[in-house]
Amino acid sequence: MRSIFYLVSFILCIFNLKGQDQTISSGNKPVAKETNTKHKIMLVPFENRMYLSEIDFLINKESKLNAKQIKETMRDGLNEQFYKKLKSKIAVVDLLLDTAKTKEDLSNIYQYLTYQYLKVPNQDNYKAPVKEKEEKKINKGQLAVESNSDARFMNAKLKNATLVPYLSGKYKTNLFLFFNELDIKSFNGIPGDLSSTTSRKIILHYTLYTVDAKEINSGIAEVNLPNNVNSPTKIINTYFAQLANIVALRIDKALSIK
Repeated sequence: MRSIFYLVSFILCIFNLKGQDQTISSGNKPVAKETNTKHKIMLVPFENRMYLSEIDFLINKESKLNAKQIKETMRDGLNEQFYKKLKSKIAVVDLLLDTAKTKEDLSNIYQYLTYQYLKVPNQDNYKAPVKEKEEKKINKGQLAVESNSDARFMNAKLKNATLVPYLSGKYKTNLFLFFNELDIKSFNGIPGDLSSTTSRKIILHYTLYTVDAKEINSGIAEVNLPNNVNSPTKIINTYFAQLANIVALRIDKALSIK
C-alpha cells in the first residue's frame, strides 16, 4: 500500500514540474520582431570625396584621428546607424560590412554614379525632383541666367542601366538607399553680436530607388550638432542615429504609398 502511495506521489510531482517548466518557458519566450519580408534594402555609402566637414580640425583635436581616419569613421558610422535602425523592420545589406567581398561592386557603382543639384522635395507631398531648364534672358544686350534661391540637394543617378539588375540579382535586394553627400556645417553668429554663438548642422543628402529605377524618396535629412560635441563616437551614436530615424520614417511612408 505504501509503495502505491509513493508511486502516485512521484507521478504527481513529475506533472507539477512539467507545468512549472511550461509556465517559465512561455513567460520568457522572445517576441519576434515584425519584419517587412517583401523588401530588402541595400545601403550604398557615400564616396570619400562627398564628405564635406567644416569641423574636422576640432574632431582631430579631440580624437587625434587624421583627416583620412575621420572620413572613414564617419562613413562607416553612418552606414552602421542606418543598419541598426532599419534591420528590425526590413532586411538590410550594408556594403561596408564586408568590403573584401563588396569592394568591386562599390567601385562599379561609383564609376557609373552621377550627381545633380536639384530642388529639395517637399516630404509632405513627395514628388521625385527633376532637373529644371535654365531660363536665359537678354538684359541690355547681355545673356543673363536667372538664379534660383530654392534649397537644393545632391541627388544621385546611375548611368549604367544594367547595374541595378545585377546588384539585385546578386544581393536579392529590391531597394537601394544611396548616401550621396554628408555635410557638417558650422554657421557663424551674427557679426558684431557678442551674445550670438556658432550653430552647426549635420546634413545628409540621400536617394531611395526601387529595383526598376523608380525614385520613391530623396532629399536631405538634417540635425543640429551642439558646439561642444566633437567626439566621432558621440556624433555617430547620437546624431547619425537621429538622421537614421528621420529617413527610416520617410522610407516607411514611401513604401506604404508605393
